Amino acid sequence: MNPKDHYAALGLRSSATLADIKKAARQQASLYHPDRNTSPDATARFRLVQEAYDVLSDPVLRKAYDDNRQRNLLDSPIDTARTIWLDYFGRLT
Repeated sequence: MNPKDHYAALGLRSSATLADIKKAARQQASLYHPDRNTSPDATARFRLVQEAYDVLSDPVLRKAYDDNRQRNLLDSPIDTARTIWLDYFGRLT
């Protein structure tokens, strides 16, 4: 998972609705909350979920984030294709 991919942090597609974002954020926050999860990376994952929710739940920040994602896709299609490939096949293993 790319640490700056807010949609991946919540396990969502970019077409997610605000209700989807809220639900996924609650689920992920519950899963990675440091009081409930003793994994060494739980705190970092919890922070990523919080940051993702903060950005994606605000319409202005989400638009800016989506615009930047689109720009990056066009700027570096090879890197984007590699990331998509690894994300997709990484979930299958």
